[in-house]
Amino acid sequence: MNKFDERTKTFEKKFQIDQELKFKVEARSNKYLGEWAGSQLKKTEEEKRKYIQEIIKADMEESGREDVFRKIKKDFQTASITIGDSEIRDQIDRALLRAKEDFK
Repeated sequence: MNKFDERTKTFEKKFQIDQELKFKVEARSNKYLGEWAGSQLKKTEEEKRKYIQEIIKADMEESGREDVFRKIKKDFQTASITIGDSEIRDQIDRALLRAKEDFK
């Protein structure tokens, strides 16, 4: 194997590891976000576990965090809970930061 092939494999492996870490961070972030939103919605522990799964599924609809934001906002509106967009976005940011810290 020449140096170019070795370098290519090294970059591919790093990319794979980075993608796995990104997935884990996003999943953990969704877990924290689901716990927060579930508490706001006054869900039981079992309902929170199911809700976290709903958040994870919502995050797979499109790239970025807007799909999760829309789901939580809609769920709050359905439950007649008044929490501003900025508070939801702040919680999304906090959950992501907390998840990143978990994997340092």
